Amino acid sequence: MSFKENTDNSLNRRQFLKKSAAAGAGLIFAPMVMTRARANDSNDLNVVLIGAGAEGSVLMNSMLKIPGIRFKAVVDIWEKYNLRRAVRLLKKYRHDVRGYIDYREMLAKEKDLDAAIVATPDFWHAPHAVACMEAGLHVYCEKEMSNTLEGARKIVEAQRRTGKLVQIGHQRRSNPRYRFSFFKLIKEAQLLGRITTVNGQWNRSVQPDLAWPEKYAIPEHILRQYGFENMHQFRNWRWYKGLGGGPIVDLGSHQLDIYNWFLESVPKSVMANGGTDYYDPSTHEWYDTVLATFVYQTKYGTVRAFYQTITTNSNLGYFEAFMGDQGTLQISESGGRAGLYREQMAPPWDRFVELGYLKPPKEEAPKPAAGALLDVRETLAPPRYELPVVMRDPYHKPHLENFFNAIRGKEKLNCPVEVGYETAVTVLKVNEAVASGRKIYYRPDEFKI
Repeated sequence: MSFKENTDNSLNRRQFLKKSAAAGAGLIFAPMVMTRARANDSNDLNVVLIGAGAEGSVLMNSMLKIPGIRFKAVVDIWEKYNLRRAVRLLKKYRHDVRGYIDYREMLAKEKDLDAAIVATPDFWHAPHAVACMEAGLHVYCEKEMSNTLEGARKIVEAQRRTGKLVQIGHQRRSNPRYRFSFFKLIKEAQLLGRITTVNGQWNRSVQPDLAWPEKYAIPEHILRQYGFENMHQFRNWRWYKGLGGGPIVDLGSHQLDIYNWFLESVPKSVMANGGTDYYDPSTHEWYDTVLATFVYQTKYGTVRAFYQTITTNSNLGYFEAFMGDQGTLQISESGGRAGLYREQMAPPWDRFVELGYLKPPKEEAPKPAAGALLDVRETLAPPRYELPVVMRDPYHKPHLENFFNAIRGKEKLNCPVEVGYETAVTVLKVNEAVASGRKIYYRPDEFKI
């Protein structure tokens, strides 16, 4: 079962391209935009993948399952490994694709592109996204928008200047389970009542630093040209200041985005503590453990939201839990962790089971064994209601489909730049709070450009 909101079928491809071109006619980059627009009625879209590492490969494999997507180019500075592997795979799937080390050469030579998928390290997101928009391409940009708010602002400004579509890669925004939970369970049925508290976490086990085959090492002059000091930094950029943002950005960004979405608000303040408690700080500059507390002021009242990310133990995994005075929703990209729990004093949920909004508990709540003594302080586990929505696609596929359908004029973006920017402000301030050792207050104007 899928659930989509905000679809718009009023524009076909030809009308959409005409309107995009007209809107950009008075802009500085209009000539380039006009030359890149392809005048045909085909639903096929020509794309370039910029960044063919771990995340780029995940996105590429998801796109291979989406009809009407034609890879025309791949860009990656690791020519002998990432680039070669991606080009070979795409040619195996009969894509007429060319490989490039530098994105500028690609943009100069490829004249028949519709969209760019940007999956490079965070500090490259803004240069790549902006250049592609100015070349007339729509952009799917992986989160975080940038490792700095300045970079994130440049993406927003370029989007407004060029009028191109930009989807930020917070893929839960297109996940049918999350969309059903927000629009049906929280907004329409109001099963949770007034949300008062949020808990979330992403725990990962200890992992060795990423290595590389020495025979495929990138020459140092090329590494330096693209902002890396050595291969270790290139392979483990997420841990380095100036390149990434550490686990709170790499992992927490996905979940803090859901906090903002489900609460329909942005935080007023954040307190956070953390440190490089386990790994070698000379190669892990960002904190491996972060605990944060946010205060939200929603239209229903104050909400306190807690979040942790640790990288030394994976037990209990990752999830978000929204707790209200009528019930609790626990949700995760991992389907087995989703469930709803009704407060004992709340009205029965039988009607919502009949309507198909919930699946009934698989079994009654456990009862004490005959003759067993029950401590009056103990509380039996409440019955768990399950979501009726099943997500069988790869996690990123619905979000990519939403992006491509928006280009075709069939849907609206689920995570446009304004939404992605609000999340970037929310998340990047956490590292600032850890460094300062004090509560950080968000100004309302910080979330707007």
